[in-house]
Amino acid sequence: MVHEVKRRVIDSLGCALGAWKEEPCRIAREVASEFSAKRGSTIIGTSHKAPPDWAAFANGCCIRYFDYNDTYLSKEPAHPSDNISAALAVAESFGATGPELITAIALAYEVQCRFCDAASIRARGWDHVTYGAFSTALACARLMNLDPDRTRHAVNIAGVAGAAMRQARVGELSHWKGVAFATAARHGVYSALLARAGMTGPGPIFEGQMGFEKQLGVSLGNLGEKFAVPLPKSEHGPAAMILKTSIKYWPAEYHSQSAIEAALFLRKEIADLARVKSVTIESHDAAVEIIGSEPEKWKPNTRETADHSLPYITAIALIDGDVTNKQFEPERFADPQVWRFLETVKVKRNAELSAIYPDAVANIVHVDLDDGRQLTRRVDYPLGHAKNRLKDSEVEKKFFALVSPTIGAERARGIVDLVWKLDEAKNVDELIKAVDMKQK
Repeated sequence: MVHEVKRRVIDSLGCALGAWKEEPCRIAREVASEFSAKRGSTIIGTSHKAPPDWAAFANGCCIRYFDYNDTYLSKEPAHPSDNISAALAVAESFGATGPELITAIALAYEVQCRFCDAASIRARGWDHVTYGAFSTALACARLMNLDPDRTRHAVNIAGVAGAAMRQARVGELSHWKGVAFATAARHGVYSALLARAGMTGPGPIFEGQMGFEKQLGVSLGNLGEKFAVPLPKSEHGPAAMILKTSIKYWPAEYHSQSAIEAALFLRKEIADLARVKSVTIESHDAAVEIIGSEPEKWKPNTRETADHSLPYITAIALIDGDVTNKQFEPERFADPQVWRFLETVKVKRNAELSAIYPDAVANIVHVDLDDGRQLTRRVDYPLGHAKNRLKDSEVEKKFFALVSPTIGAERARGIVDLVWKLDEAKNVDELIKAVDMKQK
């Protein structure tokens, strides 16, 4: 578990520093930088200490923006590393040790992923980040060493005001797609701070007359059962949910990862793209519903829409033979030639692929050529999936690709080395200083 947390911290810091200059990250940083605090937390890439909830927000925006951080798929999908911004902010503010930070992160993964196993709130019009208010509040309460009563109040405060609408992820997507969990993280920190000071919250937050189950319509679960978060068999057992999460190999919505891998394989067999007559993507229900059905996905006008478009992501993999951050820049996703190619792309549901989800996140890509041939590739477990895990060296390689162009290879190597020794750290100060983009 300790090693897996370190891998996620490396991955998340890479995503954050890689996206540091992007517009919503800059906006969040500028707003958060207007405030300072005695026991503040550093806004990543700077030396400025803001209130820890604001730092969690600004840093969370960076971790999430490229849609490149890790993923958990269940009844509800999630990006559990979104919790790291809250845990890191509170760990700095309260002087927590490296091992304490690792424990809090593992706890957040455990809580959020188990909520995702309990019920789909997406199906009811609510966003997955709603679960993040609970997980970040608990992680922060742990780092603040709150007693059980105050921890309960932190969770109750977070839950009663933490419901987020799914509108953030439908139609033409905005900056908010990558900012929604950062808001939940900020709320989790804020709730724990209030509870620490003695603020009480309404309860029971889940089964109450107007509680979580009633308001979000999850009292009957997905199959008629009562909503319940599955717990480990032993309360003293090791945290295991993080082992079921997947690290992304490409900067795009996770349900498209296997389609990217399939398309890149087929691209090597296509000598001339002009010979492509049509492309068909057979996919599972979750992928079709989330990233493969709305008309905006065939004519993306924002980065957020492009990296959440199964047809665009698959098409650009075929066209460019690569999927990096460059494929999600406006001059690429709005290229009229790309849009014309997208007119040949169809997305179809496949019952078999739906039946094996979320254990597998499968896609089948068919490319029909003008000579009558059809090229086909199926991928069930894309590179980085929990059942096709990245090696430590590949996690590092991803980090270096995101960070080294900006701060240099030597400094990037130093950050990675610090994270690998996080379980020996007396505090997180050295790591925070190492990620200052202006450091010489």
